[in-house]
Amino acid sequence: MKKELKNASEVAEDVTNSKPLEYAARAGFAVSGLLHFLIGLVAIRLAMGGEGRADVSGAVAELAVQPAGPVLLWSAFAACLALAIWQASDAVFDFEHLPTKKKVVNKLKAAVQAVVYAGFALTLASVAIGAQADHRRSTSDLTLQLMKAPGGTALLIVVGAAVAVTGVVYAIRGFRKSFVKYLRMPSNEQARTAVTVTGIVGYAAKGVALLLTGLLIVIATVKADPAESTGLDGGLRALREQPLGIYMLAAVGAGLICYGIFMAVRARLARM
Repeated sequence: MKKELKNASEVAEDVTNSKPLEYAARAGFAVSGLLHFLIGLVAIRLAMGGEGRADVSGAVAELAVQPAGPVLLWSAFAACLALAIWQASDAVFDFEHLPTKKKVVNKLKAAVQAVVYAGFALTLASVAIGAQADHRRSTSDLTLQLMKAPGGTALLIVVGAAVAVTGVVYAIRGFRKSFVKYLRMPSNEQARTAVTVTGIVGYAAKGVALLLTGLLIVIATVKADPAESTGLDGGLRALREQPLGIYMLAAVGAGLICYGIFMAVRARLARM
């Protein structure tokens, strides 16, 4: 039995490290870039007084109304699913040569990324089959259900704090340029500079967006008002209501566009 399990594990590792899956996973980075680009555009539209949902669901809805929308959605779904599988493979099979602490941290990061891209894939599939729901309302409903569950309030505060801390980590990663180690940087100096600047701005903007989302979750939980927990879209709308908020929101939107461009570049330059 142990031998059979080992053989199955080796086959699974070979499949997840195959070139076709690598190419599909790289396409997943490009899809993530496109979604962030669209979220940034919606954020700028909101800053200018327009309408839209500045979150993944809203970005996917923007894709759906394009010519050949179903083809775009299912292609993007396949790419995100491939990237989720690739990241899950990293969480299971990779980093074994590292010291225990680093190994655990890297495996955990890969597992979280696998969940994120699986979530992207699920959203894309749900819209493609016509099962899209109001994301802001579903987020509030989930918050309400967790508030009513035993220990749910504490869990929500932990989740909100974790999202906020992740935002801070993203911003720090951007300013420290630590994302560079995951890329095979181009030899041309101007191209390297462009990639680096885009990454810094993009990571900082995504950090701000995640920080706002996490803070809203915590505030909604402490105030026992699930209606305030409205995800990324709610966080960006809350930013618009602050002094000089429309300018800050526009800046975050531009930064998310930069992050989208960076992720598209990462599709080509990522160390897989």
